[in-house]
Formats: sequence, C-alpha cells, structure tokens
Amino acid sequence: MNYLLPCLKKPDRPEIPRKTIYRLSIYLRCLARLKDNAIRTVSSEALAKVAGVKSTQLRKDLTYFGQFGTRGLGYEVEELFQMISDQLGTKSLQPVILVGVGNLGLALLSYRGFEKEGFEIIAAFDIDPLRRRDKKVTQPLLGMDQLEEVIKERGVRMAILTVDAPSAQEVTNTLIAYGITGILNFAPLVLHVPEDVMVNNVNLAMELENLSYFIQG
Repeated sequence: MNYLLPCLKKPDRPEIPRKTIYRLSIYLRCLARLKDNAIRTVSSEALAKVAGVKSTQLRKDLTYFGQFGTRGLGYEVEELFQMISDQLGTKSLQPVILVGVGNLGLALLSYRGFEKEGFEIIAAFDIDPLRRRDKKVTQPLLGMDQLEEVIKERGVRMAILTVDAPSAQEVTNTLIAYGITGILNFAPLVLHVPEDVMVNNVNLAMELENLSYFIQG
C-alpha cells in the first residue's frame, strides 16, 4: 500500500506518523486474539513478538498514549485494546460506501470481516446498478445520482473506490465534494486530492511485483 500523507493528526490528539498508525492496527488485531483467549495482561516483548516488531519499536509507538503499563506485569490487554480502538476510531461501527460494483467490488461487499473490525459498508454505487451480477449482496446497490443523499444523511466520511482508472479521478472529485475525507483506492491511478483528504492506495499488481523481486533465485 502507498500512503500519500506522512502523518495523521486529529483535533486534540498527538500527531502520529502513518507507519505508526499501520502498526497500531497490527497491535489491535493481536490484542483482539489475546482477548479471545482470555489473556488479561501482556508484556511488551510478547506483544512485539506476535506483532512482528521489535519491543523497543512497540514501546515507542505506545508512548503516543502517554506512560502506562506496569513494570514486570506489562499492559492490561483490555485497556490497551480500548485505547488503540479509540485512537483509530473503531470503537463503534463507522459507515463506509463503495463505488464501482464490478467483480472486485462484489467481492468486497461479500466480505463479512469489515464489521468485526469496526466498519460497515452501508451502500454501493454504480453507473448501472440494475445490471445483472453473479453475486447477490445484502447492501443496497444504488445509482450515482443517489450518492450525495446517502453520504449526507448517514454522515459517511469514508469510501472504497473500485472503479476503472479513466473514471477514478472524476468519481474522487465527486466524493470529496459531497464530504468524503478518506478513500481506499483500488483503481490503478494516483489520485489528486486536497491536503485534508487521505488516500490509501491498494495496487495488487505492484504488491505482486514486490513479491516477485524477493523470490527471484
């Protein structure tokens, strides 16, 4: 994934580097597994090991929350989980929309793991919402003319973009005009957005190219 902005800053919150935000997401998933196994405390060394980072890096990342944890006992799993969830904004379900209901869009709409992670795709939009598709999904499939209404009525701030490259920038401009400030972009195109809009690019071909380099004999 390619991140366009170097850091995340919210009102009354410290400025946290984007790489740290990514690692916080990893810590959160590790903590969720610990909770599922009824583990109440975890040391920085143990959490760092399962997260695949150095313990010094983990402790540095967690200093953005202030000084906490007990020497010799480690961190309270539930407390740390709640603190990171609050920082990432996933304590309650966040509404998300998807634009572009092709094969990839359908696959993402069918994925049930988003809600567990704190996100709900409430609707999907396409230039031809009535076109017959191979999969049935539970979310409503709507025309682009209903985009503004849904975004404003539901207070949506995040969108998943799965349109083709020629349409991506135009759709992005429309999303931003209607109030979207976070975009997960699957289109193979670098989007031009204002500084207050965050774009995370997911280019599967580039990820495969990266893997290809490392597996060369």
